[in-house]
This record gives sequence, structure tokens and C-alpha cells, in this order.
Amino acid sequence: MCGAGWNEATIRERARRLAEKAATVWKAPALAPEVLEIYRPKVERSASYTLADHPHLSDNSPMRALFDAFRKEVLALDPVVTEEFLKLYVAYKAETNFVDVVPQKSRLRLTLNLRFHELHDPRGLAEDVTNRGRWGNGDVEVAISKMSDLTYTMGLVRQAFEKQMGDGEAEA
Repeated sequence: MCGAGWNEATIRERARRLAEKAATVWKAPALAPEVLEIYRPKVERSASYTLADHPHLSDNSPMRALFDAFRKEVLALDPVVTEEFLKLYVAYKAETNFVDVVPQKSRLRLTLNLRFHELHDPRGLAEDVTNRGRWGNGDVEVAISKMSDLTYTMGLVRQAFEKQMGDGEAEA
């Protein structure tokens, strides 16, 4: 490297080499799921609500299958994601709520915890609900009423999750 001097390209190349070397020196631990479960934070709840407290999610409700599919996808985003049933909605959290679900008779009303201008929504399904009274946290609302919209909607939810986890900071 003598004589070449330090510039952005040489610094990036050195950083890449050091990162590769670090990854071989300090391997990530491979722990069994039961060991990881011991160290997961336990969420204490003062009031205990369940699925049964939401009549629009009863077994014979048209929204139940959609909610179950949505729930499975959200919880699969990352092991840190937790689910909390509240009186009026269901919260999905990592550090804080990133999506809240208000079960309704013919749809699931999702509130995404990010600013409307931060969302990439090519189909235009989301609505800006800034300064509007509502249940849930965030400025973006999306309604989902059919299974065929689940994949696209999960792309929107993933943006809220990644923003909260810090993966979207460089784009702003």
C-alpha cells in the first residue's frame, strides 16, 4: 500500500479485507433454539387479552384465515418480533410497535409505524393518516381484505420493520 496513498477506494478495500478476516476469526455462535429461548426477553403484561377478545377474529369470521396467514408472516420476519393482544388491536413489536392490526368485519386495518413519505408503495394502497385519531401507532394505514394482497402488504410491513431495526436509515 506504500506510495498508493489513502483514498476512498483504498480505505474501502482495506475495510473489506478486515471484515472478511474478522468473520473468520470471530465466528457467530450457533445456539440451539431452546438455548436462545432462555435469553429472550420475557414480556410482562398487566392486562391479558387474547385472540378470543377480538370478535372479528373468531373461528367462523371471514377475517380469521387472513389474520392467521398475516400473523405467521409477521412473526417469521425475525426472532425478535413479538405479538401482543391489546383491547382494541394486535401489536407486533421489535423494539416498539412496527405494525398494529385492528380486526374489522371485512378487513384488517394495519397501521405502519413510519412516516408516509418513507414508504415505497407502487400500488398506492397505503393512506396517510397523519394527525388523524385512530388506534395504533404510525402515520400509514393499509387495509387488507383478501389473501391475494398478503404478499404485497407484507412488503409494506417489512419496510416498517426494517426502518425500526435501522436498515432503512441511509435511504432517508
